[in-house]
Amino acid sequence: MANVFAKNLSSKQVMATDGTEIGVLFNIVMDVKTGDLINLIVKPDMSLDTSKYLTDDQYILLPFESVRAIKDYIVVDKNLAKSLKDKAGL
Repeated sequence: MANVFAKNLSSKQVMATDGTEIGVLFNIVMDVKTGDLINLIVKPDMSLDTSKYLTDDQYILLPFESVRAIKDYIVVDKNLAKSLKDKAGL
């Protein structure tokens, strides 16, 4: 994936590969020791069923490895995005 400046990600719309609008990027979780991006913190779209996603209060946590493209939208693989909840055992 090409380099993208963090300021260009602020408030960017997040969409699944199937076209489902997930929400708007709120923040990013990063490992400070390695610099690896871990999760996207997304404010969910009002019409989205968040029960299949790992949530933290009012936000959805999406694993960074689910990101497929960053252009006008941040596009994530829906199956990988939901797998974070499975890994957490919830």
